[in-house]
Amino acid sequence: MNILERPNRKGDKITFYYDYGRGRGQRPSTGIFVYTRPKNQTEKNHNKQARDLLEVKKSHLIIEQQAIGTGFIPAHKFKANFLEYFEEYVRLNKRDGNRHLANSLVQFKEFIACDFISPVDVTENLCKRFRQFLLDKFTGETPANYYARLKWVLKAATSDGYYRVNPTEKINSKSNPSIQLKENLEVEEYLALLNTPCLNEEIREAFVFCCYTGLRWVDVDCLFNDHIKEGILTTRIIQAKTGQPVTLTLHPIAQAIVAKQRKKKGNLSSNTKLFQIPGRNGCNKTLEKWVKSADIKKHITWSCARLSFSILLQDKNVDDATVAALLGHTTTTQVRKVYKRHRPKDQTETISKLPSPNISQYFLHLPEGVKEE
Repeated sequence: MNILERPNRKGDKITFYYDYGRGRGQRPSTGIFVYTRPKNQTEKNHNKQARDLLEVKKSHLIIEQQAIGTGFIPAHKFKANFLEYFEEYVRLNKRDGNRHLANSLVQFKEFIACDFISPVDVTENLCKRFRQFLLDKFTGETPANYYARLKWVLKAATSDGYYRVNPTEKINSKSNPSIQLKENLEVEEYLALLNTPCLNEEIREAFVFCCYTGLRWVDVDCLFNDHIKEGILTTRIIQAKTGQPVTLTLHPIAQAIVAKQRKKKGNLSSNTKLFQIPGRNGCNKTLEKWVKSADIKKHITWSCARLSFSILLQDKNVDDATVAALLGHTTTTQVRKVYKRHRPKDQTETISKLPSPNISQYFLHLPEGVKEE
């Protein structure tokens, strides 16, 4: 392993470089320098320690070269702190719109509640406890998604020689279905809300707009005037949760709301929010009172608008792929698992589809002693 020495412009320091060849990028800096003419004992000590460190680096590189093809991994290639390995994996593999990997690291740090954990301490038992930690904290697919990302990291760590056997090999990801299903609004309930006054007109318009576009609270809260042109919600709005862009032709009701907001607020600039609404909790409290005034006997929150948007489209036989695209999803998974009808609109109408023989003839054949009610 050759090391090059290059003085700086002033000539008072010498920096050392690796010499892998004469091609572009083959002479990277070691990050080590020495003073050309040390002026005091501190600089003399620096020079001695810098040269000792340079010898260590040279030794590491020589061992790495000699280990090629042997299956041996030098000890200096391993990170003593598993969190550093996890962080590096996130940095190298994070993708726009995919928050699960980074969030998995956040939750793992919260779980271990310290800044250091040795790879040897990441055992099968610890992974089981982390999975339970996620199940206790989150519902739906979130626990499975976060734990699956830890499995990715440990699979890579096993391939890199940190483990002989992957600690998560026998521990599968597990989802946590929500016990309480979200309510959705039916057609007649849409109409009831439209015909019922609300204490806050901005909240009313924003919620109805979400019902007709499938946007979340966080999406409509950051909806700017220039996101909508000629009745089209453009791709410049990126859904905060999915990271996916949305292009949507607005329903006439949604178009009327936009026109009303623009007329009410006068000449809006491109960077002006279309709706001036309070925080999520404030919006949900006002929404609760509005729903009650409309005589709707359901627990409706802002997220129910997105669910209702999906369900009513599916009721009209709109295919899952189209609904998913309108919601800003790249696959139909969430539509099939979450944004679907979980309960029938009318059980009476459903039951009536069963065969209906002549009721009076049925009672003629009742066993003796059984009375018709």
